[in-house]
Amino acid sequence: MKKSKVFKELDRLCRDEIMLMDGPLGTMVQKHKLQEEDYRGDLLKNHSLDLKGNNEILNITRPNIIKEIHKSYINSGSKIIETNTFGATSIAQSDYKLEHLVEKMNIESVKVAKDAIDESNSDIDKSKIFIAGAMGPTNRTASISPDVEDPGKRNVTFDELVNAYYIQAKSLLVGGVDIFLPETTFDTLNLKAALFALENLFEEVGERFPVFISVTFSDKSGRTLSGQTIRAFWESIRHANPYSVGMNCGLGADSLIGYVKELKNYANCKVFCYPNAGLPNPLSDTGYDELPVDTAKALTPYFENNILDFVGGCCGTTPDHIFEISKVLKKFKPVSSSPKKLLPSFSGLEPLELNNINNFFVIGERTNITGSPKFCKLIKDENYEEAMEIAKQQVQNGAHIIDINFDEGMLDGEKCMQKFLNLIASDPDIIKVPLMIDSSKFSVIESGLKCIQGRGIVNSISLKEGEEEFLKQAKIIQKYGASVVVMAFDESGQATEIESKVNICKRAYDLANSKS
Repeated sequence: MKKSKVFKELDRLCRDEIMLMDGPLGTMVQKHKLQEEDYRGDLLKNHSLDLKGNNEILNITRPNIIKEIHKSYINSGSKIIETNTFGATSIAQSDYKLEHLVEKMNIESVKVAKDAIDESNSDIDKSKIFIAGAMGPTNRTASISPDVEDPGKRNVTFDELVNAYYIQAKSLLVGGVDIFLPETTFDTLNLKAALFALENLFEEVGERFPVFISVTFSDKSGRTLSGQTIRAFWESIRHANPYSVGMNCGLGADSLIGYVKELKNYANCKVFCYPNAGLPNPLSDTGYDELPVDTAKALTPYFENNILDFVGGCCGTTPDHIFEISKVLKKFKPVSSSPKKLLPSFSGLEPLELNNINNFFVIGERTNITGSPKFCKLIKDENYEEAMEIAKQQVQNGAHIIDINFDEGMLDGEKCMQKFLNLIASDPDIIKVPLMIDSSKFSVIESGLKCIQGRGIVNSISLKEGEEEFLKQAKIIQKYGASVVVMAFDESGQATEIESKVNICKRAYDLANSKS
C-alpha cells in the first residue's frame, strides 16, 4: 500500500522544528456567545430538537465563525489545524437527530479549514500547514456499562463504532484531510474501533495516511476512564503504527509530563501533547486557570527534556496561548530519538512484557469450558457471577494471562464469549491481566476481540485450511491489535515429529512476516 506524501513532508519539517498544533475550537466558540438561531441557521430553522452546543453543525450553519477561529490559530503559529469534527459521528449526532448530516459536516469542516489557510496572513508559508481530521471518542463507551446495576450492558457495539468512524473518516478524506486524529480517548476499545475503521478505509483507497492517536486521563490516577495505564494503552494500540501518539485534555501540562515522558520511553513513533490551560476555573474568561505565559512556561520542561515532536493546547487555551508557546519553541530544536526495540508485550488494564527478566508466564485455564467441568456447569446454568469468581481466583493465584474458551456443542459460543467478557470488564482485579481468546471457531474469536480494550492473544490459528485462510485470519487478528498462537497443523494435519513441527512453524512465521 502506498503512503501519502504527507509522511515525507512531516518527516522533513520535524527534523527542523517541534511542530505547533492549534488550540481548542470549543473555548473559542464560547467567546462568540452564540444563540440557538446561530446553530440552526436557515437549514434547520424548524428542527424538532435544540441544537445549541452542537458545535459541529456550525460547519454548515455558521462556517465563517469556525473559519475565523482557524485563522486566529494559524496566524498565531499553528502548523496543524484540527477540523471542527470532534462530535461529527452518527453516534454523537443521534442525540440531535442529525445523523443524516454527518457526511456534510465532515466534508464542510475540511473546506472551512482550507479556506482559513488560504485567507491567513500573507507572510505565512501555507504549504507547511496541515489539516488533521478530529475524531472524538463519541458519547458512548464500549467497555463500560451505562447501568451500574447491569455491568454487562452496553449502549454501543464495536461494529456500530466501526461503522460510525468509517463514515466520518471517509468524509474527511473526501474533503481532503492530511492527517487523522482520533483524540481524547477515555476508552481504548472505542479507539480500537476507530483504528479498525481507518485501516478499512486505507485498504479501500489503497493509500495510508498519517494517524495521530491521543489519550486522556481525567484525573491524577494515571489511568484512563476505562482503567488502563499509559503503558497498557500504548501496547493496546501500537499495532496501528501511528505516526505520533500523545495526550490531551483532562489535566494541565504540569500534571501530564510524567505520563508523556513514559510514552516517549516506550513508543516507537513521534510524541505530542496538547494539555489544558491548568485546572478549571469558572471565574476565568476561558474557564481555566492558566494565562498564556503560564501554559508556555509549564510546557518548557517538555522541550528541555526532548520529550515532544508536536505540541498544542486543549481546553482553556486560546490563540494567545499558542502564540506564547510559539515564542518558547524558537529556543529549541527537536532531538531525534534512537529506534526502540519492541518486545513481545500484551495488556489488560496493565502491561505485560516478555523480556530477559520476565520470561515465564502462567496462563490460567480454569475459564476454559473444555478444561474445567465446574466452569462449564456454571456457564450452562448461566451463573456468570460465580464464573467470574473463577477468573478472579486465577489472577489472585498468580496467572499472568487467563484463557477463555466456550467451545461446547450446547452453547452459543459467540454469545457466551461476548457476555462473559463484557461482565469481567467491570472487575479490575480480573481485567488487569491480558486475555487469551480461545476457540476453534474463528467467529467466536472475532466476537471476543470486539470486546477487549487491551492487547490480547488469540488461541489459535493454523495452516490446516491452507495459506489463504491462514493469512486472512492473521490479518483480521492484526487489525484488532492482538497477538496470536499458531498451532503446528498444516493441510496434512497435526505435526507429530520435531522436524515437521519446526517446518510448519517456520512456514507460518515466514508467511506472516512476508504478508504483514
